[in-house]
Order: sequence, then structure tokens, then C-alpha cells
Amino acid sequence: MQKSTKITTLRLCITAMFMAFNVIMSSFGLPVPGGHLYLNDIVICTASILLDPFAAFIVGGVGSFLGDFFFYPAPMFVSLATHGIQAIIISIFSHYVLKNHPVLSSGIGVVVGGIVMVIGYSLGRAFVYSTPEYAIIKLPFEILQAAIGAFFGMIICHKFGIRKLYIRKILKN
Repeated sequence: MQKSTKITTLRLCITAMFMAFNVIMSSFGLPVPGGHLYLNDIVICTASILLDPFAAFIVGGVGSFLGDFFFYPAPMFVSLATHGIQAIIISIFSHYVLKNHPVLSSGIGVVVGGIVMVIGYSLGRAFVYSTPEYAIIKLPFEILQAAIGAFFGMIICHKFGIRKLYIRKILKN
């Protein structure tokens, strides 16, 4: 097997693994007023810091879409768009902005991505459920979900060294 084929296959498998984690994490949540608090943002932020924008979209958008499709289909298209855009933004910041400062660029990316996720879900919920009140009730928990995802995604990638390991073993292989 050629080196480029091996790397492409490995990246495809890593993307699929993260997408499966996202489906699992978006299939159950902690009960809160107005719904559930899902921890799939941790997977989305982690994958988006590591992967290219297209693979990040697959993990974030398609993974969340499938999780909703299988377990709670009403907001599945909101999840596809919102988490997909969130993942692209985080990946673009992590790979193309401030290349010499990866922690700062990833930090900016997860903050901007979190803002996009909160706004997207608030507008999407108001549209899907035809009531802005429902979106307002859920807003503090959306902010909490984004903050948890950003915090743990940054910790996993930068504090635990997963990003350096990924670059050394996968990208430079």
C-alpha cells in the first residue's frame, strides 16, 4: 500500500471514529429544563481542532444529524447546519489563523464556534418548535453546552497533547 493511500485511509477512519463518538454523545443527555444538555460538543470541538474543515463538518454536522435522526429527529437539520458550521469555523481557526500560536487560534475558534452554535440552535429551536419562549428557556443550557465543549475540547487537544500526537503520528507520517 502506498504511503498516501495509507494516510488517506487512516484519516478516513479517524473521521469515522469521531463521527461515531458524536452520534453516541448526541443520543443521550443530561435532563435540564426545556430538554437535555448534550455533551457531543466535546467531540465536535476536539475533532475540529484536529481535522481539516471538511472532515470537521462530517464529524460535527453529519454526526449530529445522524444522532438526531436515530433518536430525536425534530431538530436534525438544525443540528446539521449549526454543528456543521461550528465545526468548520473551529477547524479553520485551528489550522489557518495564527499558525504559530495553536492554543490561541484553537481558543478563538472554539469561542466563535460556540457563539455560532448557541445562536444557530436558538434560532433553529424557535423555528422548529414555533415558539421563541422555548429557545429562551433553553438558552442558558446552550451556552453551558458550548462552554463545556470548548473547555474540554481544548483540554483534550492541548493539555493532554492529543494535537501534538495527531500531528506527529498522522499528519507527518
